[in-house]
Amino acid sequence: MGEEHVGIGRRGLLGSAAAVAAAVVTGGPAAAAGRPGRGAAGAGAGPTRPRPPPRAPPHANPAPPRSLWRPRAAGSAGAARPGAHGQVPGLWWEFARSPFTHPQIPYVGRAGFRGGTARFPRRPVVADVRDFGAVADDGVTDCAPAINRAIAAAGRAGGGTVLIPPGTFRIDDLIRVGHSNVVLRGAGSDRTKLYATRNLTELIGVYGSRYGGDKSSWSWAGGLIWLAPTARLDSLVAAIRAKAWPFEGWTGNRRDEWETLTTVAPATRGSWTVTVADPRRLRAGRLVLLRLADDAGHTLLEHMAGGGPGPEAYYWDDKTKLTSYVPYEWPVRVSRVRGTKVTLERPLPLDIRAEWDPRLTTLVEPLTGSGVEGLTLEAVETPQSPHLLDKGYNGVVFQCAYDCWADDVVVRHVDNGFGLVAASACTLRRTRVAGRGSHHPYFCREGSHDNLVEDFTVEQRTVPARADTQLHGINVEGLSSHNVWSRGDMRMGTFDSHRGMPFANVRTDITVNNNGRHGGDASAGPLFGARFTHWNIRDTNSRAGLVKIDGLAPYSATVGVNTCTEFDQIDVPDFTGDLHSRLELYGTTDVVRPRNLYEAQRDL
Repeated sequence: MGEEHVGIGRRGLLGSAAAVAAAVVTGGPAAAAGRPGRGAAGAGAGPTRPRPPPRAPPHANPAPPRSLWRPRAAGSAGAARPGAHGQVPGLWWEFARSPFTHPQIPYVGRAGFRGGTARFPRRPVVADVRDFGAVADDGVTDCAPAINRAIAAAGRAGGGTVLIPPGTFRIDDLIRVGHSNVVLRGAGSDRTKLYATRNLTELIGVYGSRYGGDKSSWSWAGGLIWLAPTARLDSLVAAIRAKAWPFEGWTGNRRDEWETLTTVAPATRGSWTVTVADPRRLRAGRLVLLRLADDAGHTLLEHMAGGGPGPEAYYWDDKTKLTSYVPYEWPVRVSRVRGTKVTLERPLPLDIRAEWDPRLTTLVEPLTGSGVEGLTLEAVETPQSPHLLDKGYNGVVFQCAYDCWADDVVVRHVDNGFGLVAASACTLRRTRVAGRGSHHPYFCREGSHDNLVEDFTVEQRTVPARADTQLHGINVEGLSSHNVWSRGDMRMGTFDSHRGMPFANVRTDITVNNNGRHGGDASAGPLFGARFTHWNIRDTNSRAGLVKIDGLAPYSATVGVNTCTEFDQIDVPDFTGDLHSRLELYGTTDVVRPRNLYEAQRDL
């Protein structure tokens, strides 16, 4: 998919942006066509050809009035143009003119599996778990060994689909998907169930925090279905059992499993092409890691926060948890190499400056092209653990995974639902968290980037919450960037920015009963970096916290949110002075057009 932009110049893309934007917001072909494969109609659909860019109708205005591009004062309501059954904020027209470099709205139009493609591949069936000893519905047989043997056989075959037929299959161990191009497929989340009887503390051991204290890292890591490269997962398990609490990211337990491929010349955020010193080890299709270190003045962290007096005045040196996340590591595929010019499949998320020692490096061999589909993972129902002491009844986790997916998957009675841990370019579609209540229904951390979570549901808990527990919601932390949560139904929880200064993330077209709380150690630094965008949010209990963010997040955008007030957990901004945040169409409900910011960016 990275190759499809090779022949499209930046000028051509920007030149058509305004016309396409007009089609999106006025109900032209781009808006009417929608995207294929959505919702139940898309279940089990086969691969399709890439859809050509939508064309604006002849009557579309190719150049919105310049008054709509003019920056407005921070926090202003902003003028809006009438659209088809809604209003188009000035911010949209500004973004359409400069989508890769807008100061408040990040470009996320390439988020998700293979750049956000609407269809997942249908790999040939190579194994049925019954042929390896799995037995449905007897309530006695531990089927985990059989399922894992079937997955391993698919891996040895070079990939393929492992079928789990209808029925309930007891599992007394975790399920490991450790080979690329392997798909674990049930008969549908309403027909195939894995019933998990044990937690990760029992199966692997106590997992302490590398930052000290008595916290359980199973509160934010690991899954009973764990998609991670075999070697990486084995190294994590060995470190946990040795009580050598590991880093969990792209370059190994000690962050030292990498080597330089080439250094990179300075470039600006939004560029698709970079200049390298030595292209000999680069080729189209190779997955590389862009690595940016910080300098003594923490100018990289300041840049992630948008720069200017506020971030410059912030005291970074005692934020030891935050600084442990640096260097910033961003995995990306190479699309084309021509001499020393290297084109990437996504535009740069940050500037590249010489003082940050920019380089392209290797990373641990990632899991790619693998997925889990059409099943429910239900843990034995136990009371939720006290906060940060989770035992690890966790759901589905992607770790060191790139271009992977989950589709039509439900988790029930879990401590933590769906996790993205050093995972990038993955899509979670039609997922649901249900049952007795979770600590993190969704978590996204440890340098996870460019992921897409769409058509997701967090159900209301089935039992009252204990007083010593916490509920977060859709979590993001640890310098994670350019992730999208789209078309969500959150019957409880919140938009949990969990410190560690995540930046450039989008939440759009979501209904939320905003009753959760965010977390995060003070040593993890700011709640928000620059370019968080909340677009078309229906806040059913009218609580502002972490939804209306114009007073908290620097260089942010809050667009199309109903009137809400501060109560319960109330935060103050981390940065002083003008935050350069934008607030438009405040006090409205579902009138902003385009309705879904991610899909509108895709149509650009």
